[in-house]
Amino acid sequence: MDKRILLTAVTVLSFVTALGQASTDNGQPHKENETEPVTIDINEVVVTGTRNETDIRHLPMSISVVDRTQIEQHNSPSLLSVITEQVPGLFTTGRGIMGYGVSDGAAGQMSLRGVGGPAQAGVPTTGMLVLIDGHPQYMGLMGHPIADAYQSFLAERVEVVRGPASVLYGSNAMGGVINIVTRRMKQDGISTNANVGYGSYNSLQSEITNRIRKKGFTSVVSGSYNRTDGHRVNSAFEQYGGYAKLGYEFSQQWNIMADVNVTHFNASNPGAVDDPITDNDQRITRGMTSVALHNDYGKTSGALSFFYNWGRHRINDGYSAGEQPLDYRFNSRDVMTGVSLYQSVQLWKGNRLTAGMDYYHFGGEAWNLYVNGERQGERSDIADKSQDELAGYVDFRQEIGGWMTIDAGIRADHHWDIGTEWVPQAGISFHLPANSHIKLMASKGFRYPTIREMYMFPPQNPDLKPERLWSYEISFTQRLLDNRLSYGVNVFYINGDNLIMRIPVDGRQKNMNTGRIENAGVEVQAGYTINDMWRVDANYSFLHMEQPVLASPEHKLYAGGSFAKGRWNVSTGIQYVAGLYTSVVVAGTGEYRKESFVLWNAQCSFRATKWLGVWVRGENLLAQKYEINAGFPMPKATVMAGVNINI
Repeated sequence: MDKRILLTAVTVLSFVTALGQASTDNGQPHKENETEPVTIDINEVVVTGTRNETDIRHLPMSISVVDRTQIEQHNSPSLLSVITEQVPGLFTTGRGIMGYGVSDGAAGQMSLRGVGGPAQAGVPTTGMLVLIDGHPQYMGLMGHPIADAYQSFLAERVEVVRGPASVLYGSNAMGGVINIVTRRMKQDGISTNANVGYGSYNSLQSEITNRIRKKGFTSVVSGSYNRTDGHRVNSAFEQYGGYAKLGYEFSQQWNIMADVNVTHFNASNPGAVDDPITDNDQRITRGMTSVALHNDYGKTSGALSFFYNWGRHRINDGYSAGEQPLDYRFNSRDVMTGVSLYQSVQLWKGNRLTAGMDYYHFGGEAWNLYVNGERQGERSDIADKSQDELAGYVDFRQEIGGWMTIDAGIRADHHWDIGTEWVPQAGISFHLPANSHIKLMASKGFRYPTIREMYMFPPQNPDLKPERLWSYEISFTQRLLDNRLSYGVNVFYINGDNLIMRIPVDGRQKNMNTGRIENAGVEVQAGYTINDMWRVDANYSFLHMEQPVLASPEHKLYAGGSFAKGRWNVSTGIQYVAGLYTSVVVAGTGEYRKESFVLWNAQCSFRATKWLGVWVRGENLLAQKYEINAGFPMPKATVMAGVNINI
């Protein structure tokens, strides 16, 4: 392992030891140092790690949770900007004040621990999986998530599995999983919230949500509209979104949920500053709907769900200076439909066995439509293809003597065109004195090649095989001072092969399984509730990559604090990013362009009346000049202010 990793690990472990000395053997604080007693309730139940509700301390994998309070404090229409700050090892690219776009020049590429994001320029995120309530969300032809479809009004919380989750979720969960758990009403009644803000570059964000719960019936209905002129010429963005979820509880054991989510956005890409593009406009519609029947008898619980995702893309790729406008437009329709069934059962004390199956059908059609010239009105087909997957999995967890939990799982995943992939994982969690835990985890991740990689555009190769990697991790977590202080440290190593790369073959570019990945690193998280008014938190990740990966920084640090008293709520944070690979300088030489920057963001809100609040948010308040996508300078200091109405 690299010396820098060892040095960082030693430093972190020294910090852990020092913190541990602040408590007695039973985890209680020294009375002579105790100030105002503040006890924090730890409700760390997650659903993403095992599909059933589980105390996070019994799971061997690393899972970060961003709750509704953190989302609301941020006052941002996009979920990705919120979780990028709060989750160590996770990074998302950006190109402007609002909106990510698709196609060439797009942002919103996600990577965890250097996995999932692009290994080469122009390659979309396909190694990380985004879920909404456990259902996969990606473009059926291209195989990548659409960043602009994940809006803050959807989420009750976001659970991020930091590492492979292919045993439960199959292909694309190679680098990790972002699961958006949608909003719900917990108590009987009616609640309506509206939030409207306006700020720099003629930017507007707005959303309204109504929630109802009465006699077993629940509903959530939300709508949003966001727009900006952008900080560069030809960088405007406009977005409409709507979400509705209806549910009914037949009994304490059975309930049914159905939802629909539609997002439409219009995005313009100005191109790199040294190669501007004219008329690079995108008109994208994304939708999803699902129906899920849940049961929960305590010792056994599960669900049967159906989901259907669709998309309609219309893209003008534009033209550079000295070129003629294109006489065609790219068009596509894609779908993804699936059935998921799982049941979890407690066979004996301390045991949990979960078994399930998934069936996915996905694909679509793409074509160029000529809009002027001699071929006006003609259609030139690019692809018309669909694929199917069927998988079964088992996860077994056993608590032993109250001090250890073992977990093992395996998945058999069959792709109609490619074959069968076996995916194992295993882990152990040790529950130690002083409310501390040590976890060890080994897991396999994989990704099937997409329809785009196999059948679309000149680099296509129908003979591609799955990408594969193994991830190994050890972590330590502890809570002290009546749970007011929590911290954790992870050390991981990732080794993978068969990565799909574009390489020259017989004088032309071709997708081939020739790439490798070898990453290692350290992640740290800490949070301290000082008293009822003050809280501070921080996270840090160091990533060493044998082969540099675009959009994956070597160092990422976030430190923030919040203050709440009476009608006031103030929060602020500093994010430091260093060693971010933004582009290949010269193709084939291994020379990369790197970027480092510091961002200071702050938010403040004031509750003027019981139902009316005002807020203001500032981003990049140090007016840093930086790029995340090479050639796309980010905006300097921006300000947004608005009102929040609760009825």
